[in-house]
Amino acid sequence: MSRLQLVNISKQYPAVKANDRVNLRVEAGQIHAVLGENGAGKSTMMKMIYGAVQPDEGEILWNGEPVKIASPAHARQLGISMVYQHFSLFDTLSASENIWLGLDRSVPLDQLKRQIAHVSRDYGLEVDLHRPVHTMSVGERQRVEILRALLAKPKLLILDEPTSVLTPRAVEKLFVTLRHLAREGCSILYISHKLDEIRALCGHCTVLRGGKVTGEVDPTAHTNASLSRLMIGAEPPVLRHAQAQTGSVVLSVDKLSVPKVDDFGTSLRNVTLEVRAGEILGVAGVSGNGQQELMAILSGEDLRGSPGSLKLFGNDISDHGPRKRRREGLYFVPEERLGRGAVPSLSLAENTLLTRTSMVGRGGWIDPAEVAELARSLISRFNVRAAGPRASASSLSGGNLQKFLVGREIDAKPRLLIVSQPTWGVDVGAAAQIRAELLKLRDEGAAVLVVSEELDELFEVSDRLVVIAQGKVSPSIQTSKATIELIGEWMSGLWDRATVKKEVEHVEV
Repeated sequence: MSRLQLVNISKQYPAVKANDRVNLRVEAGQIHAVLGENGAGKSTMMKMIYGAVQPDEGEILWNGEPVKIASPAHARQLGISMVYQHFSLFDTLSASENIWLGLDRSVPLDQLKRQIAHVSRDYGLEVDLHRPVHTMSVGERQRVEILRALLAKPKLLILDEPTSVLTPRAVEKLFVTLRHLAREGCSILYISHKLDEIRALCGHCTVLRGGKVTGEVDPTAHTNASLSRLMIGAEPPVLRHAQAQTGSVVLSVDKLSVPKVDDFGTSLRNVTLEVRAGEILGVAGVSGNGQQELMAILSGEDLRGSPGSLKLFGNDISDHGPRKRRREGLYFVPEERLGRGAVPSLSLAENTLLTRTSMVGRGGWIDPAEVAELARSLISRFNVRAAGPRASASSLSGGNLQKFLVGREIDAKPRLLIVSQPTWGVDVGAAAQIRAELLKLRDEGAAVLVVSEELDELFEVSDRLVVIAQGKVSPSIQTSKATIELIGEWMSGLWDRATVKKEVEHVEV
């Protein structure tokens, strides 16, 4: 008897049919992947299983019995837990309080904290239980979500892009945990765009395209290329990374030291780096080691940098706010899509105005037709699946919203683009497109700084690499001379200028 079965499930939204007579069968103890490009209907299907969305037609069977899952609370009562791609956490509450709210609240919070600490240590998902969620990076929030799901001891665990912002070591530990859960009889529905992960972890895979099931395969019998063809109808284009033709220094950070804002932050200590025209500098590091603080300083959201510590084209910009920095050619893509990168309730056209302030005329006048046309061109150029310029940001899948936000900033023709987690949760085709656009921007003479927790991504697009650990930044090294093992060692803060002198690139100023 199957643990879960979907029979001819459909869901229609005003502009799109997200699921069209979908069938799915998940056995007890099975790790079952759901694969599809952005907008294929994966997240909608998971939300129906979790009770967050109701199907228009079809039937859901739980342990062989028809069931109507009325709400997420009902799903949890049945033994279904879900980790969303876009987190469902209360920002002003601590990690432990968020976990407690999603579990049986008859257990005292102090007792639950001891359970959380035990589980987090066992699974390598350490979090500061007292830390408010709003002070956490996306990687740390991901750990909170996964811990909450694991502590519920589910019979079916749904994971939507669970490793998108986890380090390789954390991913390995998570996989050990998932295999252990499966051996104990827990069924796992696993959504990921990382084909290597699916082939390593999952024994079954259902492929969606355009809201329909196009096949069910054994991923271990496939290559990344063949899985990609099943998912998007083609292999992702090969990224052409020519040698960088670097120019003058665009961004210079010199001995930047900024104390942490609160007890839960990370102080930046003597940070020194530079980015030149025509190159991509990659910043690697374990989540929570100062990336958020550094991005706030670079974007102008935090103006506590000392005079002269931050220069753009040789001019001190340490006291310039975000709007002034944009006028000077610095554009920025934050790691949080909804809430910072885009306002969920606003349309895509309206969201273009968040950073394209040049379209706002004197007295605040706006030409709606011009704004809509810009949004329409971004949707077309970056292959965003949306109902048009008037579609709300919240109506897009995570990957499609990411393409729109990155496209919005690239289309502005920045002289310096700073982007954090550029391909978080996007499919292989979209990831290849975004990375190609970053390289194209570099080849056109712009300077690009990429912060990512995906080492494969950084090795693919970066010309030079630095590592941030405990608020300090390593020396830079040419990507061609770096190895995964070396960068992994540096991510623990283990770099020594004396021992790496021969490996580290000397950048002439």
